[in-house]
Amino acid sequence: MTGYTELAERFGTPAYVYDLDRIAAAKRDLFAALPEEAHLFYAVKANPHPELVREMCAGTGRGCRAEISSVGELAAVLAAGACAADVLYTGPGKTEGELTEALKEGVRLFSVESLGDLRRTGEAAGRLGVVADCLLRVNSASASASTSIRMTGVPSQFGFDSETLPGLRDELTAVPGTRVAGAHFFPLSNAKDEASLIAEFRHTIGVAAGLQEELGVRFRFVDIGGGFAAPYAVTGDRPVYGELRAALAETLDAHFPGWREGAPRIAFESGRHLVGDSGTLLAGVVNLKESRGRRFAILDGGINTFGGMSGLGRILPVSVELHGPQAPAEQVASLVGPLCTPGDVLGRDIPLPALAPGDVVAVPNAGAYGPTASLLMFLGRPAPVEIVVRGGDVVSASRIEHTRAYAYGQGER
Repeated sequence: MTGYTELAERFGTPAYVYDLDRIAAAKRDLFAALPEEAHLFYAVKANPHPELVREMCAGTGRGCRAEISSVGELAAVLAAGACAADVLYTGPGKTEGELTEALKEGVRLFSVESLGDLRRTGEAAGRLGVVADCLLRVNSASASASTSIRMTGVPSQFGFDSETLPGLRDELTAVPGTRVAGAHFFPLSNAKDEASLIAEFRHTIGVAAGLQEELGVRFRFVDIGGGFAAPYAVTGDRPVYGELRAALAETLDAHFPGWREGAPRIAFESGRHLVGDSGTLLAGVVNLKESRGRRFAILDGGINTFGGMSGLGRILPVSVELHGPQAPAEQVASLVGPLCTPGDVLGRDIPLPALAPGDVVAVPNAGAYGPTASLLMFLGRPAPVEIVVRGGDVVSASRIEHTRAYAYGQGER
């Protein structure tokens, strides 16, 4: 097994290490927790690395479908060998050009957030002489479980307010170039426990069945979202859901009697749960300093490298391992990066092992929301190396490069 120290010496830091075996295990476990008839979408925004997308969609075991929110993500999915016909295109800001490109590539399933989004999708489809199947994303008026990231029940750019949908029925079903194929829900992220997750799914399935009756439209596809939990940048294990499958089947049988035969097809989606524990961030210690009684450990990678949460103002109490095994905490210090901003903080006043310049620290469970969710181009620092391993062997090592393409002129003086 190639160790983190060896990888850091060979490829440098900051670096991400992604283990494809762990992705295969997460995918296998989540499929096992869901009904056999269910579809599972991988949310590409969690990590669009082509090796990871390939493993997710066509690697070991059952394959996920891809959920995307841009033509850039679509390009990554297609490059990984996925089929455009299996893609779900989501997001509140789909432009005419993006819709046209996606439709030309063969995408036919879209989640629409508003009547304007539906009409824009229909216009693009009509110009190409095709029909887009559209899932109405629903912003439910009520919810069940509590969570740190609530995605429904509040004013939002995401989804139709559920109470308004019955009154829009005639307009929704009369948009040329589209067909209302079903509904899309995403009420929460990172459910606190399995009971909360089950309660939320039961609530969502009930809302979906009621909505189908109110609209008088037979749903062919219902995406009831995700909420599957995973530790993020801290030690801990990805949860395995032992009660979920039976609970879902029972609830679906009650509300959608034909779901086992695909009427409607039922889908779930996940990002961080599937890739989070596959990744470890390696960063080098550049300097240690004290300022007015507080200690700082300065790394060669900060929110430009790992900004998925801290870059959005959510400072994490990240866990740090020194050269693999967990070393005992010997100090309290803030873990900061190299950027010229006081916001470049990965953890504030957290327990750390004894560190020295030149050490390499490892942040576990960092496979989701890494480089592409970070301030990657700030200060022009190079992107981190991304190392993919399987069975202890290096599959690839690569780095995202920043280039400028001129639309006019050459920038010369």
